[in-house]
Amino acid sequence: MSPLLNRTQLRGTYTAIVTPFTRNGEVDWVRLRDLIEWQIASGVDGLVPVGTTGESPTLSMEEHARVIEETIAAVAGRCRVLAGTGANATNEALELTRLARDAGADATLQVTPYYNRPTSAGLIAHFSAVAELGLPVVLYNVPGRTGREIPMEVVLELAKHPGVIGIKEAAGNVDRVSRISRECDLAVLSGDDALALPMIAVGARGLISVASNVAPTEVVALVRAALDGRFHEARQRHLRLHPLFGALFIETNPIPVKAALAMMGRIEEAYRLPLCAMEPANRRMLESVLRSLELIGS
Repeated sequence: MSPLLNRTQLRGTYTAIVTPFTRNGEVDWVRLRDLIEWQIASGVDGLVPVGTTGESPTLSMEEHARVIEETIAAVAGRCRVLAGTGANATNEALELTRLARDAGADATLQVTPYYNRPTSAGLIAHFSAVAELGLPVVLYNVPGRTGREIPMEVVLELAKHPGVIGIKEAAGNVDRVSRISRECDLAVLSGDDALALPMIAVGARGLISVASNVAPTEVVALVRAALDGRFHEARQRHLRLHPLFGALFIETNPIPVKAALAMMGRIEEAYRLPLCAMEPANRRMLESVLRSLELIGS
């Protein structure tokens, strides 16, 4: 087993990889492995299976575990795997995290429990219980999905736990990244493609990306330029990709990114309800952006 991922190593571009389905609604294991090979060949630093983009809410527990296991097996140590194993119930998060740990994941991405709205004390107890399993924890702050931020006092308290190594910041708040970077040594990863550049400028160490599903080489180049301090180059790359960043969120993620990958011939365009196909006008707009970036032919 490889050494546990630490705060210094959590750096670079991590693709929040989609979970492809077949036309009959089953997980498409062949396409998943094909996507993983393409991502690794494109230079990503890691993959995040079964996060928001991986449609975790509609996977069964067995499918969830198998996507993680298949990803780790296909990666075979060639990049990091941050397994999405968060849940509303702490017991469920613990079960999924044990499975990911035993399968060989490098770390776990832990979303804020939603709907049951735990207090700050409850959040600290929840994340600490997961961290005690021995698999490094990356907190996932995404209030647009969960209805609340992880309060700063909770982040700073959890930063004292040696098993909590980072936080994915998807709140659209660069100021939070500045404060986390100033007040503790957690590794911050941007959770917003469009904010990767400014977040890295104030201390973030990388990006968990949706856009790298469809443009991995370009997103990797943007993040590396920013991390290396080549900000003029990073700005140019950011501006080129900016229309894509917006187009991939014109409807609920991961609808547009799966539509884009289908247009590129890499997956079937298949979702599980309540997610469904894009509105025609939005599809035309997405297609236009993909053409402009030469990701699909004219």
